[in-house]
Amino acid sequence: MPNIATFRFLLLFLCFAFTVRAAQRGPFAMRISCGARHNVQTKPTTTLWYKDFGYTGGIPTNASTTSYIAPPLKTLRYFPLSEGPSNCYNINRVPKGHYSIRIFFGLVAQARATNEPLFDISIQGTQIYSLKSGWTNQDDQAFTEAQVFLMDRSVSICFHGTGHGDPAILSIEILQIDDNAYYFGSQWNRGIILRTVKRLSCGFGQSKYGVDYGADPRGGDRFWSHIKTFGEDSDRPRSVETRIKQASHQPNFYPETLYRSALVSTSSQPDLTYTLDVDPNKNYSVWLHFAEIDSAVTAEGQRVFDIMINGDFAFKDVDIVKLSGDRYTALVLNTTVTVNGRTLSITLSPKEGSLAIINAIEILEVIMAESKTLSDEVMALQTLKKALGLPPRFGWNGDPCVPQQHPWTGADCRLDKSSSKWVIDGLGLDNQGLKGFLPNDISRLHNLQILNLSGNSIRGAIPSSLGTITSLQVLDISYNFFNGSIPESLGQLTLLQRLNLNGNSLSGRVPATLGGRLLHGASFNFTDNAGLCGIPGLPTCGPHLSAGAKVGIGIGASFTFLLLITGSVCWWKRRQNILRVQQIAARAAPYAKARTQFSRDIQMTRHNNNNNYGNAHTAAENGPILLSR
Repeated sequence: MPNIATFRFLLLFLCFAFTVRAAQRGPFAMRISCGARHNVQTKPTTTLWYKDFGYTGGIPTNASTTSYIAPPLKTLRYFPLSEGPSNCYNINRVPKGHYSIRIFFGLVAQARATNEPLFDISIQGTQIYSLKSGWTNQDDQAFTEAQVFLMDRSVSICFHGTGHGDPAILSIEILQIDDNAYYFGSQWNRGIILRTVKRLSCGFGQSKYGVDYGADPRGGDRFWSHIKTFGEDSDRPRSVETRIKQASHQPNFYPETLYRSALVSTSSQPDLTYTLDVDPNKNYSVWLHFAEIDSAVTAEGQRVFDIMINGDFAFKDVDIVKLSGDRYTALVLNTTVTVNGRTLSITLSPKEGSLAIINAIEILEVIMAESKTLSDEVMALQTLKKALGLPPRFGWNGDPCVPQQHPWTGADCRLDKSSSKWVIDGLGLDNQGLKGFLPNDISRLHNLQILNLSGNSIRGAIPSSLGTITSLQVLDISYNFFNGSIPESLGQLTLLQRLNLNGNSLSGRVPATLGGRLLHGASFNFTDNAGLCGIPGLPTCGPHLSAGAKVGIGIGASFTFLLLITGSVCWWKRRQNILRVQQIAARAAPYAKARTQFSRDIQMTRHNNNNNYGNAHTAAENGPILLSR
């Protein structure tokens, strides 16, 4: 028998093997080739792209890429206006964690460049980007990228039309990165999304992705746009093949090659300045990369400079060798700034020794993640969408209330302070040609104040659950095909000020509680319902019976009908028996007459014999009297 030590060894071995296997699997990565019917592998990295899935609508077609940096895929998915203003990719089974999500854009094959689509993109309900005119002519605008925490094992990536062409998506990448990647201080948390604005590799080299630079997958395979100069005669490039220390470390895993090239200012222009156009009134996280690769600098104090952003000091007395600990050692400085204008300018001003130097720049927009809509209300709207058969043109995809720039058609939202979630307080779907029925789940819209479904073709009964939406102030379901009675529960809506039920096929007595509300200034309309009664302006109702009484009457009527049927059957059977007896008697009448005449002859014979012999004898005494002589 194996001893306890052996079992412990086996257990430790299995744990070790599992850990090694998990480490070998690496970070989660999901790449989707939009519009593709089969999985695709692209050269030169043999990257695997999964076939298209998870979309809410759209049309697959052949693709035309706008930049050489886009993956060499042949299909895309575009979303015409007929598919609704908003469409999404909803991807499930994504492990919890921190992710870099990248979306590549494309053009429908043979489409003219002048017809480039302009649309908005949101992730998890937060709008992260709006395509700008001319994006098809700029390589690094062929995609957008953001870092976001995914905590519910799913991700929703939505595209919102703005009336400038149909959104067209070439591919989507969901790449897991380190949980602490791009940590920038006390403001950094899971409610923050960082969108990539610009990533620059300065000096010699080419524009490449991190995988080509030999970066760790935990870095998210970032794209580094190469820049040879910030301005003519303002700088000159430097590069080395020397190994760079402290690169590609947790949590950001910057590729070592990034620090082997740099730009250095010139004596004619000592200040080294980079300027970028940005969106105003936003916060930006700026990451500056340095490594002392200039052979002219060998010790501390030989290169010292200040860094200013938009004229304000961001860092003073920057000494790369001193701060990094040595030459050929990576140094990363980070700060977050608010930009009021449309320009972000980074200036390095030498103070002592040699001129300014920089290896790479990253600029990330800081976006506060939107609060989502209360899940119970989202499910209620999804049920309503199915029950009413809402056509795709409504675009009820993604989150009903966010991004705030693109709420669902007909939905009015407000932020509930107690739950920090969005709720639905108004729903206007009038005159939309809707059919179907109104589901009981409508009552899950607990914060609804206005519900307008008038002018459609909705059928069925008015759900009594409407009476539980105590916040309801306006209910207009006029000019539909609702039938049945008005639920008594509507009388519980004490805040109800306007109730329009006219133009339906309702019947029965109007609840007394609703009639009483008319005395308090409420506006109710029950006209054009031929079967309604019970309030001024409507026909007078007969004796009012409770539901139990109606059931009792129904049962009594059924029992009486059953007795009548049973009695009729019994009478019919008795009548048949009588007729049968009469028929039998009629057939036997001739024989009965003969027997009667014969009996009379016998009696006359006996009478004559008695007269002749004078003595009366019984048959028993004399024997048979009918003997032949």
